[in-house]
Parts: sequence; structure tokens; C-alpha cells
Amino acid sequence: MQELIEKHAQALRLEGKSNQTIDGYRLDLEQCYTFLTKYWEDGMVKVDEIIPFQIRDWLRQLHDKPDCNRSLARKLASLKSFFQYCKRQGIIQDNPIDKMQRPKFEQKLPHFFTEEEIEVLLRIPDPADKYGIRNRAILELIYSSGLRIGEVGALRLGDIDPKRQLVKVTGKGNKERIIPVGSNALQAIREYLDIRSEFAPADNEKHLFITRTGQPFDNKQINVILQRYIRLVAQQKGYSPHTLRHSFATHLLQRGADLRAIQEMLGHASLSTTETYTHVTLEDIKDAYKKGHPRSKQDK
Repeated sequence: MQELIEKHAQALRLEGKSNQTIDGYRLDLEQCYTFLTKYWEDGMVKVDEIIPFQIRDWLRQLHDKPDCNRSLARKLASLKSFFQYCKRQGIIQDNPIDKMQRPKFEQKLPHFFTEEEIEVLLRIPDPADKYGIRNRAILELIYSSGLRIGEVGALRLGDIDPKRQLVKVTGKGNKERIIPVGSNALQAIREYLDIRSEFAPADNEKHLFITRTGQPFDNKQINVILQRYIRLVAQQKGYSPHTLRHSFATHLLQRGADLRAIQEMLGHASLSTTETYTHVTLEDIKDAYKKGHPRSKQDK
């Protein structure tokens, strides 16, 4: 089974799945494999002999863990992808999880920064330091254009079009999209490009954002860098570099932007995914109620 897990990961890579998705699926499948070894005397799990009871036995141990339904849903997604791959390859005839229902869980509203918090956040990186200049450019770009962390790391030097104020992004499934970039973000990128050679003296690295050794960033490196700034603005749990993307969508919606246009900019295949951003603040709700409801004010 371990060899098949790796082959499945390679197939996902060819489909254009992100490294984060592939690593998550691999981890879930390896955990399942470790659990299932008890059902085989030699410890060698035979995929074509796995039965639904064994999978349910593994999933049952998650029930007492926090946010268990969300974890179960993710692990079932990993298993579904794996067994579908095995079926396509002719390794199994029947999918052992075909009749398992995906658990329902409460859809949590995404966290987002207020516009005031964004202003504070973007002023934190030191403008006199090359790392501060680079990191501010990354922050500005994510907030300006709603990019995912992996999309920022994958940007090439030629992907920014300052004249037309656009950025070309390669998203999930290797799908390209063109997104507007604000003037503040472009200015921050220009300032970074002026000192970029200090990171890559040979200038043979074509990625836009590079590490102190002149190498492309991976997702974890960008997350670690940006999280340091975010902790200074938001102490609550759940705030991360991805919150900048949530804030991009939320602030556009609050100012009247069209939901389908935001869907295109975010690179969502389905409008229903974008609809998770249609949350509003409590103050928005109160204001709308006071302005619109005939009984919202006391009679004088």
C-alpha cells in the first residue's frame, strides 16, 4: 500500500494539485495504513482486501477529537481520491468507502482584518531593511490581489505587468488568471526589485520573491515570515497569512464589488466557495437594521 500511496501522490502532482493538498492526502493515507496493518498478520496491507469495517474502525478513533467532523471529512476526501485512483488502475474492483457519507460540519466564517488593522500591518516591516522591503511587498501583493501563499511563491519576474497594473497568477490545477494590482502594491514591488539583487547577486533565479540565499520560497517559509507580523496585529487564534486573502474578498464585498468578479480574482472554480466570504461584520448588520427596519427606532 505504501508504494501505491506514493504513486497516488505522483498522479495528484500531474493533475496540478498543490503541494499542500498532496502532503495532506499522503499524511492521511499513511496514518490509515499504519492503523490497518493490525488486520494482516505480516503487517502488509493489501489494498484489494480492505473492507468498509476496517476503514470505519480507523475513522471511529477520531470521534472524540476536537472538530472531529471536519477531520473526518478531510480524511474521507483523501481516501476517496486514493481508492478512485486504485480503481482507475485496475487494482481494486469495488471502492470500500463508496457508501460512506461525508459528515456535516458547521462552516466557520473566515476571519478577516479590518481596514485599520491592514494599515497597521502594512506599516510594520522595516523600510530601511532589505528583508522588511521584501516582506512588505509580499504583504501588499497578497492583500491587493487576494493571492494564495503558494501563488505568491510561484510568481516569476515577468508575471507582474506594472503598466497595465496586472499580475498573472498560476493557481490550483495550473489554471492561469489575470488579476488587477493596486498602486500601493506595485510601488512596494518596485522598491523590492531595486534591492532584489542583494538576495540573488547572479540574477539567475527568475522567481519574483526569493530567500536570503537567493532561492524560491516554499509555502512554509512565507507563512513563518508573515506570521511574525500578523501576531503583532491579531493575537486571536485563526489569523494567518491566508487571512489577508479573506480580507481582500471581504473588503471588496463591503464596498459593493460583484461576487462573480471576486470569484474570478480568487480563482474559485465554484461560486459557492466564494459565497463563504459574504459574511458581514456585526456593525454592518446593525447599520443595515437601523437604516432599513421600520421598527428599529423608538417612537419619540
